[in-house]
Amino acid sequence: MDIALGLASGLIAATIFFFTIAARAGGVSRAAWGLSLAKRANADPAFAARVDALTGDAPAAAPPPAKAKPSAEPLRLLALLQSEARLIDFLLEDISSIEDDIQVGQAVRDIHRKAQATLKQHLELEPVIASAEGHVVSVQAGFDPSAIRVLGNVTGQPPYSGELQHAGWRVRELKLAPLPAGQDPFILQPAEVQVA
Repeated sequence: MDIALGLASGLIAATIFFFTIAARAGGVSRAAWGLSLAKRANADPAFAARVDALTGDAPAAAPPPAKAKPSAEPLRLLALLQSEARLIDFLLEDISSIEDDIQVGQAVRDIHRKAQATLKQHLELEPVIASAEGHVVSVQAGFDPSAIRVLGNVTGQPPYSGELQHAGWRVRELKLAPLPAGQDPFILQPAEVQVA
């Protein structure tokens, strides 16, 4: 008797559940359609994602990855040129209104001397092509396009022959001390405040 009563209760609960689903779906055929969609979504993750997107049930999109901060390594030499020769100050200063060419010339000579000394102290440079500008040189097949730029009427395959416009520069050795711990590498020169 207890088993029969349990089966009857289960059958009544299942029937109520089925009719509730059918009523919410808009009919038995819509409930069956929904069950077939659910079955396919369980078997096909791409289909499930499209259904979720259509119903607005898609999981929250992951936040975009943080934009990687560019390396400040290239700025270290620029910071040295600012600190030793005030190069950035000079380049960003408006000198168009200065009418005294002698004053501009003296400033340029001073900056040139200090910047040249800084470069020689921290870089060992060599020309990419060891030939004088204006000489005819040959560019062989397999050349490195980051080291040699071929200009003018370039047709066919190398070797190319042409007049050297600029010998280029290559850094053979870089002599930069590591930054002190905690120093912001994007600061080219700190602000200076004179306290009275």
